[in-house]
Amino acid sequence: MARWDPGAEQRLKRAALELYSEHGYDNVTVTDIAERAGLTRRSYFRYFPDKREVLFDGSELLPPAVAQAVLAADPDAAPLTAVLDAMSQVGAQLVAQVEGAAQRRAVIDASPELQERERTKSAAISRAVQDALVRRQVDADTAELVAQLATVAFGSAFRRWIDAEGHADFGSCLDTVTDRLRAVLTGT
Repeated sequence: MARWDPGAEQRLKRAALELYSEHGYDNVTVTDIAERAGLTRRSYFRYFPDKREVLFDGSELLPPAVAQAVLAADPDAAPLTAVLDAMSQVGAQLVAQVEGAAQRRAVIDASPELQERERTKSAAISRAVQDALVRRQVDADTAELVAQLATVAFGSAFRRWIDAEGHADFGSCLDTVTDRLRAVLTGT
């Protein structure tokens, strides 16, 4: 076997998702995943530091992508509008690259450990948005509130997109969520 097996990373991701779905996250080991992918345990660790990260691979790219999109947004746009526009753009790119989103979501929903990891990822997105807003000269308190609201809307829109099973694009899911959020905030 080659030291860096072409396609190994994708096979590991697929194997992990299959095994987690079949047996539950807690009942699967790194060795199980590696064997299902036709690799060794040692090979697994060339790609992922632990058994959680196989589900979150690439998530570290999301906060800087969102922050960059916020910074590139219309400078005259209100803070929430700028962030939601940025999240719509990044979300559209994200969903074009996501495989097995519904299956992944079910695995995460069934595991408190994975839910905590998902919250950590969301917090990183919120911090990146907040920092970008402050760089856009938005006061810190407003930046924090907008970042938190937009991150919740983003997560809710992503879940809605998964539930739509390909019958809605991410932008329309985010629009639906933000319309509901505005209705809740205004009491209409």
